[in-house]
Amino acid sequence: MRKRIPFMLTLAMVAFPFFALAQRTTPKDEPNSLVITFKDGRQKTFLMADIARVEVNTGKAQVVSKTRFLGKWKVGEGNGGSFYITLEQDGVARKTIGSSHGSWTVMDNEARITWDDGWHDAIRKNGARFEKAAFAPGKTFTDEPDNVTKAENTEAQPL
Repeated sequence: MRKRIPFMLTLAMVAFPFFALAQRTTPKDEPNSLVITFKDGRQKTFLMADIARVEVNTGKAQVVSKTRFLGKWKVGEGNGGSFYITLEQDGVARKTIGSSHGSWTVMDNEARITWDDGWHDAIRKNGARFEKAAFAPGKTFTDEPDNVTKAENTEAQPL
């Protein structure tokens, strides 16, 4: 038994640095990774380069990713005509009529666009299709829209 103790101590001293090195190079320590910790303490790591979309189902409503709204949208003017809205990854919005610059974000499962001229547009899913709701300057996204028209993403990617 006395001969076993020094052997085990030596083994532990030799193995510990390798164990510590292995702990430092786990995927969860890698930059650009997503680590999910479960209630029981288990963890699962994913590299961000491997993730296309993250969706969270709260049981009430599905949370929509920003990528659902990226691209060039053909929308109605509210008077029978149409124009295009382009939503870019960096939060910049452009349109082909009026003040052409704005910014956008996703809130309450819709793309909310604020234009430099004070108008606001929301692109949202209504049943099986999308629609654009327009709000005049001074209104908020919770007010009654000035008009609601069809919206179609001309660059839609399969989900």
